[in-house]
Amino acid sequence: MGKKRITESEVKEEGAKKASGSSPATKSSSKKRVDSAILNVESTYNNTKVVLADEKGNVLAWSTSGALGFKGAKKGTPFAAAKIGEVIGDKALTFGVKEVSVSVKGVGSGRESAIRGFISKGINLTTITDSTPVPHNGPKPPKPRRT
Repeated sequence: MGKKRITESEVKEEGAKKASGSSPATKSSSKKRVDSAILNVESTYNNTKVVLADEKGNVLAWSTSGALGFKGAKKGTPFAAAKIGEVIGDKALTFGVKEVSVSVKGVGSGRESAIRGFISKGINLTTITDSTPVPHNGPKPPKPRRT
Protein backbone atom coordinates (compact mmCIF):
# COMPACT_ATOMS: atom_id res chain seq x y z
CA MET A 1 0.00 0.00 0.00
CA GLY A 2 1.86 3.01 -1.27
CA LYS A 3 0.87 6.61 -1.63
CA LYS A 4 -2.17 7.42 -3.69
CA ARG A 5 -1.28 9.23 -6.88
CA ILE A 6 -3.33 12.23 -7.84
CA THR A 7 -3.41 13.16 -11.49
CA GLU A 8 -3.61 16.73 -12.76
CA SER A 9 -7.11 16.16 -14.16
CA GLU A 10 -8.40 15.23 -10.69
CA VAL A 11 -6.90 18.41 -9.24
CA LYS A 12 -8.58 20.52 -11.95
CA GLU A 13 -11.96 18.82 -11.36
CA GLU A 14 -11.76 19.48 -7.61
CA GLY A 15 -10.86 23.11 -8.21
CA ALA A 16 -13.85 23.47 -10.54
CA LYS A 17 -16.16 22.04 -7.88
CA LYS A 18 -14.94 24.54 -5.29
CA ALA A 19 -15.30 27.41 -7.76
CA SER A 20 -18.89 26.46 -8.66
CA GLY A 21 -19.85 26.46 -4.96
CA SER A 22 -21.73 23.16 -5.09
CA SER A 23 -20.35 21.81 -1.86
CA PRO A 24 -22.38 19.11 -0.09
CA ALA A 25 -21.37 20.55 3.30
CA THR A 26 -23.27 23.83 2.79
CA LYS A 27 -26.16 24.06 5.21
CA SER A 28 -29.40 25.48 3.87
CA SER A 29 -31.93 27.29 6.01
CA SER A 30 -34.84 25.36 7.42
CA LYS A 31 -37.73 24.89 5.00
CA LYS A 32 -40.32 24.31 7.71
CA ARG A 33 -41.80 27.45 9.29
CA VAL A 34 -43.47 27.10 12.69
CA ASP A 35 -45.00 29.99 14.67
CA SER A 36 -45.72 28.19 17.95
CA ALA A 37 -44.10 25.06 19.35
CA ILE A 38 -43.88 22.84 22.42
CA LEU A 39 -40.66 22.59 24.44
CA ASN A 40 -40.34 19.39 26.48
CA VAL A 41 -37.69 19.47 29.22
CA GLU A 42 -36.86 16.20 30.98
CA SER A 43 -34.46 16.70 33.85
CA THR A 44 -33.13 13.80 35.90
CA TYR A 45 -30.36 13.72 38.49
CA ASN A 46 -27.90 12.48 35.84
CA ASN A 47 -28.93 14.16 32.59
CA THR A 48 -31.14 16.79 30.95
CA LYS A 49 -33.00 16.28 27.66
CA VAL A 50 -34.73 19.06 25.73
CA VAL A 51 -37.06 18.39 22.78
CA LEU A 52 -38.65 21.04 20.54
CA ALA A 53 -41.82 19.86 18.77
CA ASP A 54 -44.53 21.53 16.73
CA GLU A 55 -48.17 21.74 17.91
CA LYS A 56 -48.96 18.29 16.48
CA GLY A 57 -46.08 16.70 18.39
CA ASN A 58 -43.66 16.23 15.48
CA VAL A 59 -40.08 16.67 16.71
CA LEU A 60 -38.22 19.60 15.17
CA ALA A 61 -35.01 19.54 17.22
CA TRP A 62 -33.61 17.89 20.34
CA SER A 63 -30.47 17.89 22.42
CA THR A 64 -29.05 16.42 25.60
CA SER A 65 -26.18 17.42 27.83
CA GLY A 66 -24.27 14.32 26.73
CA ALA A 67 -24.63 15.37 23.08
CA LEU A 68 -22.92 18.67 23.90
CA GLY A 69 -19.86 16.90 25.29
CA PHE A 70 -20.56 16.88 29.02
CA LYS A 71 -19.55 13.64 30.71
CA GLY A 72 -20.31 11.97 34.01
CA ALA A 73 -21.71 14.05 36.85
CA LYS A 74 -21.41 17.28 34.85
CA LYS A 75 -24.33 16.20 32.64
CA GLY A 76 -26.83 16.82 35.44
CA THR A 77 -25.65 20.35 36.30
CA PRO A 78 -27.66 23.53 35.70
CA PHE A 79 -24.81 24.88 33.55
CA ALA A 80 -25.12 21.98 31.10
CA ALA A 81 -28.90 22.46 31.01
CA ALA A 82 -28.51 26.16 30.22
CA LYS A 83 -26.21 25.32 27.32
CA ILE A 84 -28.80 22.87 25.98
CA GLY A 85 -31.47 25.57 26.20
CA GLU A 86 -29.30 27.97 24.22
CA VAL A 87 -28.61 25.39 21.50
CA ILE A 88 -32.30 24.53 21.14
CA GLY A 89 -33.15 28.26 21.16
CA ASP A 90 -30.84 28.80 18.18
CA LYS A 91 -32.46 25.90 16.34
CA ALA A 92 -35.93 27.26 17.15
CA LEU A 93 -35.02 30.61 15.61
CA THR A 94 -34.09 28.87 12.35
CA PHE A 95 -37.60 27.36 12.28
CA GLY A 96 -39.16 30.78 12.89
CA VAL A 97 -40.66 29.93 16.28
CA LYS A 98 -42.19 32.96 18.01
CA GLU A 99 -43.87 31.46 21.08
CA VAL A 100 -43.42 28.26 23.04
CA SER A 101 -45.42 26.22 25.52
CA VAL A 102 -43.11 24.45 27.98
CA SER A 103 -43.68 21.04 29.58
CA VAL A 104 -41.25 20.12 32.37
CA LYS A 105 -40.77 16.57 33.62
CA GLY A 106 -38.40 15.29 36.28
CA VAL A 107 -36.74 16.42 39.50
CA GLY A 108 -33.22 17.30 38.36
CA SER A 109 -31.36 20.54 38.84
CA GLY A 110 -31.58 21.55 35.18
CA ARG A 111 -35.32 22.23 35.09
CA GLU A 112 -35.30 26.00 35.32
CA SER A 113 -31.91 26.71 33.80
CA ALA A 114 -32.80 24.92 30.54
CA ILE A 115 -35.84 27.19 30.20
CA ARG A 116 -33.81 30.29 31.09
CA GLY A 117 -31.22 29.42 28.46
CA PHE A 118 -33.98 28.95 25.90
CA ILE A 119 -35.75 32.26 26.54
CA SER A 120 -32.45 34.12 26.40
CA LYS A 121 -32.76 33.81 22.60
CA GLY A 122 -35.86 36.06 22.61
CA ILE A 123 -38.69 33.54 22.25
CA ASN A 124 -41.88 34.15 24.24
CA LEU A 125 -43.23 31.59 26.71
CA THR A 126 -46.99 31.10 26.83
CA THR A 127 -47.37 28.40 29.50
CA ILE A 128 -45.21 26.25 31.74
CA THR A 129 -46.69 22.94 32.89
CA ASP A 130 -45.10 20.43 35.26
CA SER A 131 -45.83 16.83 34.28
CA THR A 132 -43.51 15.11 36.77
CA PRO A 133 -44.94 11.69 37.66
CA VAL A 134 -45.77 11.43 41.37
CA PRO A 135 -46.29 7.97 42.95
CA HIS A 136 -49.51 7.63 44.95
CA ASN A 137 -48.26 4.98 47.32
CA GLY A 138 -45.04 3.66 45.82
CA PRO A 139 -43.86 0.05 45.76
CA LYS A 140 -44.86 -2.49 48.38
CA PRO A 141 -42.46 -2.41 51.37
CA PRO A 142 -40.37 -5.52 52.07
CA LYS A 143 -41.56 -8.12 54.57
CA PRO A 144 -40.16 -7.87 58.09
CA ARG A 145 -36.94 -9.77 58.69
CA ARG A 146 -37.25 -13.16 60.37
CA THR A 147 -35.07 -13.78 63.40
